[in-house]
Amino acid sequence: MEPLLEQLSATVTRAKSLEELSRPLLDMLAAVTGMESTYLTAIDWQRDLQHVLYARNSGEMNIPEGISVPWGHTLCKRALDEEHLFANDVDARWGGDVPVARDLHIHSYVSTPVRLANGTLYGTLCAASSAHHEMPAQAQRILALFATLIAQQIEREQLVHQLMEANARLSAYASTDPLTGLPNRRALQEALTRLLEQGRRRGIAVLVAFVDLDGFKAINDAHGHEVGDQFLRAVAERLRAMLRAEDLAARWGGDEFVVIAPGPEAGGALAAAKSAFQQRVFEATQGDYLLGALRIAYAGASVGVLGVAPGTLGALQALDAADAAMYQVKKARRRQRVAAGAVSTVIS
Repeated sequence: MEPLLEQLSATVTRAKSLEELSRPLLDMLAAVTGMESTYLTAIDWQRDLQHVLYARNSGEMNIPEGISVPWGHTLCKRALDEEHLFANDVDARWGGDVPVARDLHIHSYVSTPVRLANGTLYGTLCAASSAHHEMPAQAQRILALFATLIAQQIEREQLVHQLMEANARLSAYASTDPLTGLPNRRALQEALTRLLEQGRRRGIAVLVAFVDLDGFKAINDAHGHEVGDQFLRAVAERLRAMLRAEDLAARWGGDEFVVIAPGPEAGGALAAAKSAFQQRVFEATQGDYLLGALRIAYAGASVGVLGVAPGTLGALQALDAADAAMYQVKKARRRQRVAAGAVSTVIS
């Protein structure tokens, strides 16, 4: 018994996963019971299946890992239902009713449930043999101990998984604009910092487009904030749809968005790339928007584009400069509208 305890202590101390814990326990269970097959199962309650997760086989009997059996057709369920966890007359007791036991010629069998702290049945820890075996007095206690250790490891892994998922959700929440689903200002700054660093290493420029939705206040005032929110989400979707592989669109705040993208190599046609990028972003915002029963013909946003040469500006500097470029575009468009209004007045 003492060597078993020493081996068990070492196994529990070293194990970092369910598999690392289970496989040595299955070896020890085989030594304790004398049975040639020991295995750990998990129950898929949604599909009513029992899966063999890990198995240890010797001799002629082979219970393969990965096998799935309908839960209702298993020795484990029969044993649990009848509270008869050990039998050395399986063929006579259950063989006719349990096809798997008959097919594998199981004669001796012992199992114990693996239950989580809340009482949920996770699976079973089992040993089986085609020969006749008596159950040593301490075997059932050892089996129960092993099942408890396995359950605790499962719960640890589940807790780690839950924490990782919660952390991922928090991270996504912290970096996502809740209205549009686009990256927010913080995520944009981090992404632009990475892109500028990549541009410096690769010797390519970075394009930064600052987008302001001209006339957004008028939409809000005329149709209400709910329609305004629908319009912002629709613009975000159009910007998302025009992105290429390494591009990113983000909501800066209010009615302002930013789109960033890799530009041409150093010495390339940066002016032409800026102009093409500006036109692509502008056209993405332009057109008819169907917002419920309302159709809005939108003339397009003011888009200012900056081309950042490799290694010249940081993220905040680039954003400030792109913002300034956008305001120049906005002023020019306003002058055009005023001029168009004056011409219209003269003609009339």
